[in-house]
Amino acid sequence: MNGTIRVGNLFGIPFYIHPSWFLVLGLVTWSYSGGLMAQFPQLSGGLALILGLTTALLLFASVVAHELGHSFVAIRQGINVNSITLFIFGGLASLEEESKTPGEAFWVAIAGPLVSLLLCGIVTVIGVTSAVSGPLAAILGVLASVNLALALFNLIPGLPLDGGNILKAIVWKITGKPYRGITFASRVGQIFGWVAIASGLIPLFLFGSFANFWNLLVGFFLVRNAGNAAQFARVQEKLTGLTAADAVTVDSPIVAADLSLREFADQQIVLGNNWRRFLVTNNEGQLVGAIALDDLRRINTALWSETQVKDVMRPTPSTTIPSHQPLLEVVQLLEQQQISALPVIRDNGVLVGILEKAAIINLLQSSTEPSLA
Repeated sequence: MNGTIRVGNLFGIPFYIHPSWFLVLGLVTWSYSGGLMAQFPQLSGGLALILGLTTALLLFASVVAHELGHSFVAIRQGINVNSITLFIFGGLASLEEESKTPGEAFWVAIAGPLVSLLLCGIVTVIGVTSAVSGPLAAILGVLASVNLALALFNLIPGLPLDGGNILKAIVWKITGKPYRGITFASRVGQIFGWVAIASGLIPLFLFGSFANFWNLLVGFFLVRNAGNAAQFARVQEKLTGLTAADAVTVDSPIVAADLSLREFADQQIVLGNNWRRFLVTNNEGQLVGAIALDDLRRINTALWSETQVKDVMRPTPSTTIPSHQPLLEVVQLLEQQQISALPVIRDNGVLVGILEKAAIINLLQSSTEPSLA
């Protein structure tokens, strides 16, 4: 999420706050301080403001606990948690990868609502069994109610909400295909999103009322993110069954290690290639390094005939991918490492070629074009 501010770590997980969160913090503080003053007229304005801010911070602490619930279950499954971020619509735990089975995905999804329900129960018990009264009792009541609402809202069965991820896991379990679960849950999420938008627009158009304006914002959030999930599901469907070898670039930039620099340069002039970087292989076809055209400038042209590619090549790229690796995993790796190409090798180390992000995009586009009869 762009523009976020890192404020520290939570149990080793980077914790961020989006600037939009401060707007919500101010609104919640103002709303609850006003409510406390109306309910308890004896409160001074300053004390009411402090109690309102305290309530707001406790509410957002509940949101963080909700996200930690997702995070801890994911970590137990061996999934890294990149960050937890608070923003205008609540919180978001960013996981490095998806769960590997529908059962694991189910438990990651339901963990957050279970934490919220647990907090609701704990706060309710404290309020009932303790002698707390007055503003503090009111704050406990708000905390219990909001945690209950947080759990129930997130259990709505549509992406990107937790309930949508639960539904996704169930459909995945039934069909055996994760993209089917994403597609179904994202469509349900879009339906709920449009319902929320309608509930915000109808009072606005009929009565000029902004009473349900928040529904409008939440609806747009649901529709947009559910749409993104549906788009990802389409990509997942098209790439299912394909491996890295299926997307290797034809005539990949490969050069033999024992080729002289003069032969190498002449070949590139004759072939008219636009490549600037090349992968280097030995006599067995195994990847041993890489060379760029700019590397030739370090060698005097008079020495090109007696200097071989292996004499100036650079070390083998640190990241390579096996030819049998699922293409969807390759896409995720390219995104995680923010790179545009990777060498593809067989189990015996023989280089298959180079896989570019552009080739995957072309593969997706070609799969959507209708075939001619």
